[in-house]
Amino acid sequence: MNWFHSIFTDGTDDRISSKRLVTFLAFLLCATAFVADLFWNLDVKDSVYEGMMYIAIAGLGFTASEKFGKKE
Repeated sequence: MNWFHSIFTDGTDDRISSKRLVTFLAFLLCATAFVADLFWNLDVKDSVYEGMMYIAIAGLGFTASEKFGKKE
């Protein structure tokens, strides 16, 4: 459980980062939509899937850029 909590903390203090949480949720929704379309032929609108995909990509980019930013 400590490992799972450490994924969502931002590193400066021991609080949950909303960027990481939203990125993880967007990834889960994209993965669920992909599996539902693959196995159960559930039609997911392209605009909804692409929107969640862009949120996940942007969240990963912002989270990765935190490593290169100045720390206070």
